[in-house]
This record gives sequence, C-alpha cells and structure tokens, in this order.
Amino acid sequence: MLERIAGLEGELRDVEMRLGDPAVQSDPRRLAELGRRHKQLSEIVAVGHRLQSVQDDLDEARRMHSAADAAERADLREMIDELEAAVAITTDELKMLLLPSDPNEGRNVIVEIRGAAGGEEANLFARDLFGMYQAFAKRRRWKLEPLAASPSDLGGYTEVSGLISGDQAWTRMKHEAGTHRVQRIPVTESQGRVHTSSATVSVLPEAEEVDVQLDESDLQIDVFRSSGPGGQSVNTTDSAVRVTHVPSGIVVAMQDEKSQLQNKQKALRVLRSRLLQAEQERASAEQSAMRRGQVGGGDRSEKIRTYNMKENRVTDHRIGVTLYKLDRVLAGELDELSDALVQDEQRALLAAGDDA
Repeated sequence: MLERIAGLEGELRDVEMRLGDPAVQSDPRRLAELGRRHKQLSEIVAVGHRLQSVQDDLDEARRMHSAADAAERADLREMIDELEAAVAITTDELKMLLLPSDPNEGRNVIVEIRGAAGGEEANLFARDLFGMYQAFAKRRRWKLEPLAASPSDLGGYTEVSGLISGDQAWTRMKHEAGTHRVQRIPVTESQGRVHTSSATVSVLPEAEEVDVQLDESDLQIDVFRSSGPGGQSVNTTDSAVRVTHVPSGIVVAMQDEKSQLQNKQKALRVLRSRLLQAEQERASAEQSAMRRGQVGGGDRSEKIRTYNMKENRVTDHRIGVTLYKLDRVLAGELDELSDALVQDEQRALLAAGDDA
C-alpha cells in the first residue's frame, strides 16, 4: 500500500498544478471534479504518511528490543504492542480510503417515495417513511427541502419527494432505496386484522447544471392549474408545470409552489438528476437499470425492510438485522441500521479488492 501511496502523491502534485491552470478555473465542471479528487488524494496521502511514520517507529522499537537488556525489554515489548496495534488500525483506515470511490459521493440526494401495494394504507405508510427521513435528516444535521407531494384522501401521500443535502447524505441514503413493507392494522380496518402493504423509495444523486446540460429545444413545457393544497391562488392560476424531456421521454411535474417559475426550477432539478442517473447507468454495467432495481414493482415480496407495528420490530433483510425499537426508528433513529448497511458495503468492497 505504501508503494501505491507514492504514486498517488505524484497524482496529487499533478492535480494541484492543474487546479492552477486558467483553462481549468474557467471550466466549472472540471474545476469541481479536480477539487473533489484533490480532497480525496490529500486525505489518502496524509494517512499514508501517518502509516509510514508509525511503521518506522515500530521497526526502530523492534531493533531496540533485540539489542536491549532484560530490564528494558518489558517496556519495549509494551511499546511494540502499542505500535503494532496502531499500524493495524491505520492500515485498515488506509484500506478504506483506497476503496473504489462512489462517483456520487458528496452529492445531495433526491428521495422519492410512492405508495405501492395496499391502497390507501400504502399511501399512509409513504407519509410515515417521509416523516422518518425528515427526522433522520434533522438528527444528522442535514437539510431536507420538500420538492413535491400528492396527498391522498386519508392524509397520506401517493407520491412525495424531497432534496436532502449534508455530509454523507448520499453515503447513507442510497441504502434506503427499495421496497419497504409494513405490517399493521390499518385505520380503515374495522375487525382489527393486520394487513401488509408497501411503499417504494427511490434515491437519486442530485445533478448540478454543469453535470447535465439541457437543450431548451429538447424540452416540452406545459403549464396547468394546480389541484392540490396550497391556498386559493394555487387553484385559480396556471402555476403547475410539467416538463417533458423529449429525447428520453422523462416527465417531471411540479405544483407545490405558487410561482410557475419556482415549479419549473424544481422540475428541472429533478429532471437533471434523473438524466444523470440514466447516464451513469449506461456507463456502468453494475448500475444498469439502477432505478428499476431500487424500487422493483412495489410488490410486497420485493422488500428490503419490514416494519412490524404489533411487535415494534424492524428487520433489514439485506443484512439480517432485526431491532425491537420500531417506534424509535420511525422517529428518525436510523443510525444503527444505517451504520450496519455502510459497514456491510465496505466489507464487500474490501473482500472484492482482496480477491482481485
């Protein structure tokens, strides 16, 4: 690994030179890419230097131990044990930093939740999931900006979306994508029977304007009268906006804002993110059909997590973790599940690297 660090030091110097190039500074997209790479390389090189320093200290302590008399050996042995532990910890830290980086690391995320199987109960569950992510965002000091919502008859959501920004937002939230299943007695159930329903969660990396260039000639923009909550002005003006990207067929509609311009801006943000994801899927076989793979068909059998209200139990089926504190999880205490999912991904990446 230390030999690899030497090569990365050379790349770091090259990146620093390119960051000073006027041509790069006038290109926002290239400047952002190099800035992210500079930050990543700087951290790796710093940990690599720390590992080299600890390893040098360990080598010196071992030499001293071999030449020491009996009175000094005990103290030196203790020092060697401490340095060996430090080398192991720093080596693991460096291995993690050297894992293949996620191209979306550091991006904000757009979370889209839809009621799936189960009718009105699924829409109510979609509302509960959105509330859970709002509370989770608050706990992690992220910002969650609501984007769009389509209320259902009983106060749930047929569809709701929001933009989450903050440190590790993508790292954490990408694991929430998929079908979530709930088992509980619906408010509409008169005989007290437990029903199973589901909602789907899709997680998109937010695209910046420099990532996806939209050609106005490729866009079909329609305006219409909002039908949801928002006051009288919403229902009397054509403030809602539907944007169709003609080449891809992607359609995004927004109506939550009273201003047509604000709805259009929100729609374009979501459209760019969907186009970015589509581009990434085409570029990587591993990510092909990511969006469809994330949400599946919303069927109850295609679940990543089950929420059992009667037993106060939540189970993540991907990692086999069950917690008996569903009430706290729905209140935003997702950290235990989130940590386990991140660690599972890191273990898989490390194993793949060892096998390569």
